[in-house]
Amino acid sequence: MILIDYNAVAIGSVILQKDEMNEDLFRHLILNNIRMYRNKFKDKYGEIVVCGDGRKNWRKEYFPNYKFKRGANRKKDNTDWKELFRITSKVYDELGEHFPYKTVLIDECEADDVIGTIVDSTQEFGRGEPIMIVSSDKDFAQLQKYSNVQQYSPLKKAFVVENNPRQQLLELILKGDTSDGVPNVLSNDNCFVEGIRQTPMRQTTIDTLVEDIKAMGDEVYRNYCRNKKLIDLEETPSLVKSKILNSFDEQDLDERSKKRGKVFPYLVEKRCRMLLEDIEDFI
Repeated sequence: MILIDYNAVAIGSVILQKDEMNEDLFRHLILNNIRMYRNKFKDKYGEIVVCGDGRKNWRKEYFPNYKFKRGANRKKDNTDWKELFRITSKVYDELGEHFPYKTVLIDECEADDVIGTIVDSTQEFGRGEPIMIVSSDKDFAQLQKYSNVQQYSPLKKAFVVENNPRQQLLELILKGDTSDGVPNVLSNDNCFVEGIRQTPMRQTTIDTLVEDIKAMGDEVYRNYCRNKKLIDLEETPSLVKSKILNSFDEQDLDERSKKRGKVFPYLVEKRCRMLLEDIEDFI
């Protein structure tokens, strides 16, 4: 199974062209990249599953400061993000309607939750089918605790190899994630919002907490639990996991097979002439 982190791949496909909001061009770039990853990995890993980000993120409800900088940073550049997201959302819907792939998007969660939940489900009953995650997100390295999981980074154009995923996850929880607005465990919830510098995390502190997570008192342990909830994909709420698996399971093979005949007329309608030459790579 090839799990595509759709928003990351889609935005990454068009980011160098973002000053030119051309729907046809963006569609071509997104579809061509998906074609390329399918062609690269299908023989070993099987079919694509396109995993999308929902509009309502449960992490935002749990921790209101989650990714708070994203909106502010977007206002600082000249990209028409509203139009960009309109196009990428439209192409996602078109993939679900016209291509023989499973598409999974649950309103309450991110693609991280979708991918983590599907990967976890492959461990049941000893199935363990080979999984390739196509994403540059470092959070997915934690899933390499499962022997059937590999990750490819479109940004680095290389495989992501994590020899000690459990240790990597623990240290990520301790250090936090500035890009997602998650402070380290020595810092309070509002440090980024208030522009307060984080308390530095020295290696000796990390080593102490790895040895005993409660060694530095209740407040640090409380912050550890905060970060674990936000970063550890096992923490995805059970109701959200159920919705993900229901969406995944209800897309049966027969229905998807019928969509193979929709790919050619779709590419013709959308004037994707160059992609028509490689139509076999899509189906």
